[in-house]
Amino acid sequence: MTPVVSFWNIQRTDRFPALMTSELMDDIVYFDRYKNSTCVEKVYGDKALRWTYGTLAGRMSLHALVKRAIFSHWYGWRMDQPSTREKIAPFIKQYELDPSEFLRKVDDFASFNEFFFRELKPDARPVDSAPASVVFPADGRHLCVPDLSQCDGLFVKGEMFSLSDLLQDQKLADQYARGSLLLSRLCPVDYHRFHFPAAGTPGATRLINGPLYSVNPIALCQNIHILATNKRCVTELQTEAFGKVLLLEIGATCVGSIRQTYTAGQAVSKGSEKGYFRFGGSSTITIFEPGRIRFDQDLVDNSKQHRELYARVADRMGSSV
Repeated sequence: MTPVVSFWNIQRTDRFPALMTSELMDDIVYFDRYKNSTCVEKVYGDKALRWTYGTLAGRMSLHALVKRAIFSHWYGWRMDQPSTREKIAPFIKQYELDPSEFLRKVDDFASFNEFFFRELKPDARPVDSAPASVVFPADGRHLCVPDLSQCDGLFVKGEMFSLSDLLQDQKLADQYARGSLLLSRLCPVDYHRFHFPAAGTPGATRLINGPLYSVNPIALCQNIHILATNKRCVTELQTEAFGKVLLLEIGATCVGSIRQTYTAGQAVSKGSEKGYFRFGGSSTITIFEPGRIRFDQDLVDNSKQHRELYARVADRMGSSV
């Protein structure tokens, strides 16, 4: 039987019903590895998200327009316009980004979208050098499932998604039924290039088309199936230390484009760039064969509490077994 995967919640009190109004949704809390403390997420477009997923009128607009690719394509086009450059400086200030990490100067970006999928200086994200380590594929908030066959009781509001739905490949789903999974959620404020978690040789990317719902917790607490139905890409990475690793990029509202920058069949090093997302928040999923990875303890401990761990790309997330 194919396992069902689910995880995670927003901090809330228990007295509210499943479908909540925007006013009743609580803060999104995560644990910051570097500050060693819990933090409250600053949500880009918070009011719009809460209206869309927390009100009847919002949910009607969601199904009529927001989930459709045409909406994200239009928004992406809008963020490509030169006039959006004026949004960059206020965005950097509001979300406390560090321009010294950027490969290009702030004034050199021709549009907000160019700034959004910016490259960083090589020393901004040093790759963990331990030979047996595996690294986070993206900046973001992460959750892990050490053994997918043991996650049947981990559900949010009674909702789960299946591995076969996610992969659209029953043979792969059976092969990874007892494997390990990492979900990495990128906010709009994060660096939006994704990288290889281990050295190896990647195959070609397989595209699975789907809608473009938001992957923010506000949306996922309403419908965890979003992660297994949104537009997504699947790449198989053959490695020496971890066997065959599955790498998925999940599209989302205002992310009509997932761009791959690697070359299929060409060996890659740990931490090298795989591709990038254009405007919006999104997610990646990394799936390991059974018994291949030991996740770091802070990642495991926070995931057991349904609380995401913030960590940056190329930082260690675990090691080979």
